[in-house]
Amino acid sequence: MVNIVLVEPKIAPNTGTIGRLCVNMGASLHLVEPLGFEITDARLKRAGLDYWHKLAPTIWPSLDTFLEAHGDERLWLATTKTERPWFDADFKPGDWLLFGSETTGLPEPLRERHADRCITIPMTPEGRSLNISISVGIIAYEAVRQNYGIFKGLI
Repeated sequence: MVNIVLVEPKIAPNTGTIGRLCVNMGASLHLVEPLGFEITDARLKRAGLDYWHKLAPTIWPSLDTFLEAHGDERLWLATTKTERPWFDADFKPGDWLLFGSETTGLPEPLRERHADRCITIPMTPEGRSLNISISVGIIAYEAVRQNYGIFKGLI
């Protein structure tokens, strides 16, 4: 359906929860190093419960390596540094949804290069950001909603 890309994730339980989400929605998970945890971390597996063995995430040694392999096509960058809401994106099957580190977000040069592909989840002024696993769920399931006929064929 879609590809979830976590760029330099730092918190194992967040990644485990996102992995569980990926299994349940038929998405692939891609992790871009450096990671803030070991892939064998018990907290990662506990958050993903019994789903982690079904996931088989792809590990990329760097963002440059990932981009060289996949190019710039069909990338969507989740960031608080844009005004375009996620529900204005035109998601297609096979899209790449990129989410940055919990502490630093996506790199500014990447956001600048793909300014037309940056999307955000609107929040009140009192909020700073959402937990990354919540953000992935909101945006990824919008991609499912937009392509429900295809998703329905997967279940």
